[in-house]
Amino acid sequence: MKIEYDPKHDLINIEFIPDVDIADSAEFDGIIIDYSKEGRIVAIEILDAGKRTTKDPLSLLDLTIVREKAADQSF
Repeated sequence: MKIEYDPKHDLINIEFIPDVDIADSAEFDGIIIDYSKEGRIVAIEILDAGKRTTKDPLSLLDLTIVREKAADQSF
């Protein structure tokens, strides 16, 4: 996952799947969701991010990763 903030254009892009072609996009009130041809979410872009959150949106970033072993997997 890659998170980018472009202060010049005031947008945040969250990329979930790199190097995948975008087949379709849907916009909901300034939030754009990009989909692959299989219907997977490739990226989410937030327009006017500073107006929707704070002047420096990445200052709010608190990344916590929780990984749990699936019940049917044995390691």
